[in-house]
Amino acid sequence: RLAERLKQAGSHREYQRIQCVLLRATLGSSAQEIAQILGWSASTVHTIHSRWAKEGEAIFALNERGGRHHQYLSEEEEKALLEPFVRQAEMGGMLRALDIRQAYAARVGKPVALSTIYRLLERHGWRKVIPRPRHPKADVSAQAAYKKTAALRSRRGRASG
Repeated sequence: RLAERLKQAGSHREYQRIQCVLLRATLGSSAQEIAQILGWSASTVHTIHSRWAKEGEAIFALNERGGRHHQYLSEEEEKALLEPFVRQAEMGGMLRALDIRQAYAARVGKPVALSTIYRLLERHGWRKVIPRPRHPKADVSAQAAYKKTAALRSRRGRASG
């Protein structure tokens, strides 16, 4: 049964664990020998054999590494939280990360860092798009007139030089 399971191992870690038990079951190898073959310590081999005796094949079901272990909300809850902001953006509204941060903090019941919000937005495919900066009191007609006179001045400067 272990030999068949060895052929179906989904990862290197699982393969080595099966090998560890299989070498003892079929060849009767010592923990030192198995440790040398697998590149492990003898104590790790002892631990695997002990768990095999207690838990059986359950020791081969390994959890994948990584993941969001310290999340406040699941991705579905985050998507639901962003829904009103998505509608606002679709209508051409301006979104601010601070507004999303306030809604998020109210939802989780504690303050959160702004970096948390930026990672949330990146996870959901948002990117930072800001309007081109322009002073609210800028006089567009005066700027256009200046550009025309500046162009005239530069042409005159070239002609006389």
